[in-house]
Amino acid sequence: MNNTRALLVIFAILILVTVLIIRLANIQLVKSEEYSYYAIQQQTDIERIEADFGLIYDRNNNLLVYNRNDVTYYADLAVVPKTKRDLIAEKFSKVLGKSKGYFLNLLKGKKGTVVLARKITNDQLKSLSDLKIFGLYYKDDPTRINHYSNLASHVVGYINKELKPVSGVSEFFRKEIEGIDGSRKIIKNAIGEVVTIKEDETQPAIPGSNLVLTIDKDYQSVLEEELKKGLEKFKAHSATGIIMNPNTGEILALANVEDYDPNFYWQYDDFQRRNRAITDTYEPGSTFKPFTLAALLDRKLCSVNENLYLDNGTYQFRNVKIRDTHPHKYLNVAGIIEQSSNIGIAKLVQRISDDELYKYLRGFGFGNLTSIQLPGEAAGKLKKPTTWSKISKAYISFGYEISVTPLQLITAFSALVNGGILFEPQILKRRINHNGELEFESEPKQIRRVISEQTSNMMKNILRGVVKNGTGKNADVEFISIGGKTGTSQKLVDGSYSKAHYNSSFIGFFPVEDPQVVCLILVNSPDVGKYGGLVAAPIFKSVASRIVEKDFNHFEKYIDETFKQKLLFTNLEKENSSDDSNQIKIKEVKLPSDKLMPDLVNCSVRDAINALTRMGIRYKINGSGVVVNQSIVPGSKIRTNEICILNCSEVTITGASVY
Repeated sequence: MNNTRALLVIFAILILVTVLIIRLANIQLVKSEEYSYYAIQQQTDIERIEADFGLIYDRNNNLLVYNRNDVTYYADLAVVPKTKRDLIAEKFSKVLGKSKGYFLNLLKGKKGTVVLARKITNDQLKSLSDLKIFGLYYKDDPTRINHYSNLASHVVGYINKELKPVSGVSEFFRKEIEGIDGSRKIIKNAIGEVVTIKEDETQPAIPGSNLVLTIDKDYQSVLEEELKKGLEKFKAHSATGIIMNPNTGEILALANVEDYDPNFYWQYDDFQRRNRAITDTYEPGSTFKPFTLAALLDRKLCSVNENLYLDNGTYQFRNVKIRDTHPHKYLNVAGIIEQSSNIGIAKLVQRISDDELYKYLRGFGFGNLTSIQLPGEAAGKLKKPTTWSKISKAYISFGYEISVTPLQLITAFSALVNGGILFEPQILKRRINHNGELEFESEPKQIRRVISEQTSNMMKNILRGVVKNGTGKNADVEFISIGGKTGTSQKLVDGSYSKAHYNSSFIGFFPVEDPQVVCLILVNSPDVGKYGGLVAAPIFKSVASRIVEKDFNHFEKYIDETFKQKLLFTNLEKENSSDDSNQIKIKEVKLPSDKLMPDLVNCSVRDAINALTRMGIRYKINGSGVVVNQSIVPGSKIRTNEICILNCSEVTITGASVY
């Protein structure tokens, strides 16, 4: 009996060993390649490395938009231990300032992956780094930061939550700023934890190109501030302003108020986010009269000193009555523009044929896109002469039956005062790749000559008279010569012209003898003032005064000697009156000739980012303000893909430059 049992046990063991041998042979020999493949698949992963979007600078290399290296935290509920969930909720609550219950509620499921927190900053990540819990992990989730919040928001645009560029240069130059994603192979252990990264199989991401705009940050700040003041003072619905260099077409500032903060774009409506300077059209009213007169002067169909009878303010023309706000019996041609006479310009325009007038207006760019490097531009409306009624030419002469965008008007006005050349408006000055190499540099683009230089000179003098003697007196600045034109046009409301809602505008330039700046101010539906000379002209004056003061060196040679010392003294007083008790003189960033790490301590974070970007060095920023220490020692050689961590502190700073 015992022998039988022993034989049975031995036999069973032999069968088990045989099965195991067969099974091992099947694994090791027959299906070894298949199982090896699955093991590799489980233990390796290809992870995408998102490319950084290119940075955006103003014309003076002030950093406007950069990327912050945030992360998003996830929890895999299938593997996060239930005993650790209370600890996770408590820690996240303490660091992020939300209730513990909020995080416990997210963690109470049994399976699935939940997002615990998005856009965790480096400072917050540092505080959470001691949480080493299986199933709790984070991924890179970079944030696009507009350094000056609302500043130039309609120019720069934003990156939405799907990482898609929207609006402004961000959308227009989407392909250029997006960059090329990279990849890396990571090795995991049996439970999915990352063991190592295969550096030799890593393909680094290539950051997008950086954009240097034609915008001047200081001009932009002045324009936005004065538009907001005007909006409040005159109880208006909205306002738009553009500043342009008439000799190149470069846009120095462009603003719409109300505006928005691209850092929190979702908190604003479509009207606030829309770039109304290029998308919205309006009838320009009397700011259009200079173009009509320029065509007449260019064709020698009138002379500046010629007198016209103006019917004491009411003129019966065919089946309509044309009226002037301020009645006059006689005015010469210059006076017609100075006093903004509808009757005078309506009589003068009859001297030019429909086709000739249309040709000049087309020559100034009306009814066409300007080809600005921004999305959503409207073409405006200029009807062909074959569709004009018997009164159309008269109404077009003083800015009705035609629609323009603010950008179209300032582009055309620049041709009026720069010697007669229409330039294509520019918003991009340079494009630079991630290695700091120049990819593109803009040059002024002459489209055509519209009027002769002689006609342009006559128009400058006439427009100077508008400010000195006429409806634009409120735009005059005592220390530099100003020329320009007021405009007040009734708005179309429900198909008819409103007697309560107006577009009040002023477009001006300075200095008259050598125009350097053209500025358009358009105020929508002011409750106080109504007329362009009372609403928009004072805003222009404030903008012009502040720009000349800020950019004194540029305008010094045009300033009346009587006021030079006064302006210098005023600027000195402003500098001395600032509180220096909490200011430090920040250090200049000096870029080494070879690829060694620069010394960034006591440099502004903006200039540090600028320097690292130029050198192609990846970085992470903790805090803001001024760099207090850096992870890579100054003067040391930079290794491939090495990340420089900059710790920063908030202080008031003065002075900054990068060599």
